[in-house]
Amino acid sequence: MPAGRTLVVAPNWLGDSLMAQPLLTRLRAKQPSMAIDVLATPAVTPVFRRMPEVDQVFEEDFRHGQLGLRRRWRIGRAFRGRYAQAFVLPNAWKSALVPFFADIDLRVGYVGESRYGLLNVTHRNPTASREMPMTRFYAQLAEPPGRRLVDELPAPWLRVDPLAAIAAKVTLGLKPAARIAALCVGAEYGPAKRWPTEHFAELASRLAAAGMTPIVLGTQKDVPAGLSIEQLSSGAALNLAGRTSLDEAILLIAGSAVVVTNDSGLMHVAAALGRPQVALFGSSSPAHTPPLSEAATVVYRELSCSPCFARECPLGHLRCLREIAPAAVAELALGRSA
Repeated sequence: MPAGRTLVVAPNWLGDSLMAQPLLTRLRAKQPSMAIDVLATPAVTPVFRRMPEVDQVFEEDFRHGQLGLRRRWRIGRAFRGRYAQAFVLPNAWKSALVPFFADIDLRVGYVGESRYGLLNVTHRNPTASREMPMTRFYAQLAEPPGRRLVDELPAPWLRVDPLAAIAAKVTLGLKPAARIAALCVGAEYGPAKRWPTEHFAELASRLAAAGMTPIVLGTQKDVPAGLSIEQLSSGAALNLAGRTSLDEAILLIAGSAVVVTNDSGLMHVAAALGRPQVALFGSSSPAHTPPLSEAATVVYRELSCSPCFARECPLGHLRCLREIAPAAVAELALGRSA
């Protein structure tokens, strides 16, 4: 058996990737001399490159919904003989193919899509995974199947050079000393996790009146929301949605005085950077995916219909988010700001 290296097949979502970091910490603690390499998509490689537990990151752009059998076989053949063990974090059948093709002796993961054979150390899928914190869901894989994880887990954290954070401000036209309020308006899962744009606009106006510099962060999908927030706030918010790479967004968040987010990947980035934060929850549950930081404040209405975990509000009113008032969020953000 080759000694000294572990391969981790990463989750495809940004937030899940941050929630997987305690697993890497556990693996490093159990085998301090074993290197940890990560196979990940471009959407999440920037966060793994900032994790101190990770030695090397392999970036592969597997298209969503595509099997890519030949490509996975080629990658697996290239990895053959290099790894003693592999941990497959996505539940999809195809995610287990690379370690299988690489003939890695120990291939660990949840049963997922009936992956018997592809994996040879299988854990049962938790019956109530939405109630289990995601950090524990992933960290459980470091234990033998059936053994309960009882230890406390460390919170995720990312490395950032403070000078690089200042440089990112300047590159994007911001003053080095600006007290940034980063407004992270997206949530990939769906509209039921997104605070209304008009609320973000009012928040931006209130924060700007208090001397802060609100910026909107998000992906290309969030450009329309960012433009709307910029217009509705009469220019109080600077729309940077779709204008930054993930790495630049990480640096801007690291240099922010406060961050206001939906339950999203950037929420977990802000928590891992230890930034003062207000996290807004709608259809999802803060018991399942909370921001793991003492600097974070969670706002959650706990309505009788919450959490529904739906992509769109099944009742059509989105009260869980609409009833979170911008004035209250502004007060929390200003009170939290560094």
